[in-house]
Amino acid sequence: MSAGAGETWDEEFDFVVVGSGGGGMAAALTAADSGLSTVVIEKGARYGGSTGISGGGIWIPNNPTLRARGHDDSRESVRRYLDRLTGGRVPSARLDAYVDQGPAAMVLLGASRWMRFFWVKGYADYHPEYEGGRPLGRSVEALPFDTRKLGDDERHQRPNSLKGPLGLWITAKDYRDLAMVKRTWRGRWASVVAAWRVSSNMVARRHMATGGRALVARLRMALKDAGVPLRLRSPMTGLVTGADGGVTGVVADRDGTAVRIGSRHGVLLATGGFDHNQEMREKYLPEGGRENHSAGAVENTGDGIVAGQGLGAALDFMDDAWWMPSVRHPAGATIPLVSERCIPPSVIVSGDGRRFTNESSPYVNFVHDQIEGGHTTAWFVMDAKARARYPFAQILPGMPFPRAFYENGTVHRADTVTELARKIGVPEEALTGTVERFNAFAGSGRDTDFGRGDSAYDRYYGDPTLKNPNLDRLDRAPYYAIRIEIGDLGTKGGLVCDEHSRVLREDGSAIAGLYATGNTSASVMANEYAGPGATIGPSIVFGYIAARHAAAARTAAADRSGAIGGPS
Repeated sequence: MSAGAGETWDEEFDFVVVGSGGGGMAAALTAADSGLSTVVIEKGARYGGSTGISGGGIWIPNNPTLRARGHDDSRESVRRYLDRLTGGRVPSARLDAYVDQGPAAMVLLGASRWMRFFWVKGYADYHPEYEGGRPLGRSVEALPFDTRKLGDDERHQRPNSLKGPLGLWITAKDYRDLAMVKRTWRGRWASVVAAWRVSSNMVARRHMATGGRALVARLRMALKDAGVPLRLRSPMTGLVTGADGGVTGVVADRDGTAVRIGSRHGVLLATGGFDHNQEMREKYLPEGGRENHSAGAVENTGDGIVAGQGLGAALDFMDDAWWMPSVRHPAGATIPLVSERCIPPSVIVSGDGRRFTNESSPYVNFVHDQIEGGHTTAWFVMDAKARARYPFAQILPGMPFPRAFYENGTVHRADTVTELARKIGVPEEALTGTVERFNAFAGSGRDTDFGRGDSAYDRYYGDPTLKNPNLDRLDRAPYYAIRIEIGDLGTKGGLVCDEHSRVLREDGSAIAGLYATGNTSASVMANEYAGPGATIGPSIVFGYIAARHAAAARTAAADRSGAIGGPS
């Protein structure tokens, strides 16, 4: 909507952030640090966005936490890795900005007394075999945090499904160890530590959060220290533009009333992707990925993308997502399958009863292969040994699948592979042949069909007691088949932005005063995924870049004003 000549505002700030995920909150902190008056408006009743329900990893090479541990990359190696991943589909200037400004963004966050991180050592980049890839990984996470420190804001924080029973809290590293509780001494010790955490939490009455929830809680505390207001239940309903077409503010709905919020130096759209907008999924995503099995925040309905598009913004990567093989819980929740695909005595087959890719590969690549091959129907096949040894879809090792999983057709069980094939409607000879061939690979320790277990990424969640951590024989009845859905962590496509996070029109010109980050913007990773946290990392970095650019624009405007009003 256009502004009139005598525009009036209900509120006015230097910088307005729309969305309270990691990128939006980091941008607000940066703006405040730059001397900009700032507000964050959030559509939902709880803050945190998809960041709050994520694992919380941050993939930003050469950040201070990595450097403190001696894990220092050359800039050239990082760029070579990203060049290989993105395949020329992302402008060099934008990749340069990410690599060069990322460490500075993390330095700024680290200046807050609340922002503390640790390196998830060993959680490999998703393609460590590429030039510039790192088998030890570059992902960092926020240290666990007692959310009681949030005070009244604790009840407004978005919960996630990673909270354990009786207050148990676990990091990504803890989970990896606990997954091997039936297999390794490290796993058994992790279970002892878990028991101690439960008992100590009960005594101390702590509310410990990890992963994305810890990151969001720490960001919220930092925002409070910086005096940045966060307005919940305030969905943006429109962008306000000036006579020159530049963005001058937003309109938000607050308790049914339209509130006009002016922005002197910029609006940042950090509203997530179009995960839960079925019309947009049908329009843009490929067949197989249109059904909504998204684990993204329910408020992600493409609001920022649609608003930018209405001003002539260009779009890119709209046909892609941060895909994730998933299981649909009978209660309706989407359960991502990350570590599960590394379970050694298991295969994933399509409707023809045959494997179609490396089951343990990065989840985006797995689903790309699934969609491109037309394998919409997929089944996770495992034996009794697998069910006894490893967790699956939040079900502990040795625990039976709940009856509801069988009743809704998600899980099938049989005493033989042939019988299992009949139950799930795949050719019997194909499935038995697939299992026999896989068992031969398990015996040799090498998957010559798809290279499962060759990559350090594959092996991270594998079983270290085996010759190949990702291969073991399927030979112990009963056998199980679990239906796999094409899920996602959010969509990848969005507004095209430049190296300053400015939203661009189709002709390449920038829409003055409008910035975007996170899944509202076209992915800087193109169709790939660099490593754990390569969604949150870019969101933080380009939020930081946007705020710094807005601050520089304010300074430039002040200088011009001084020059005009000063002595001749």
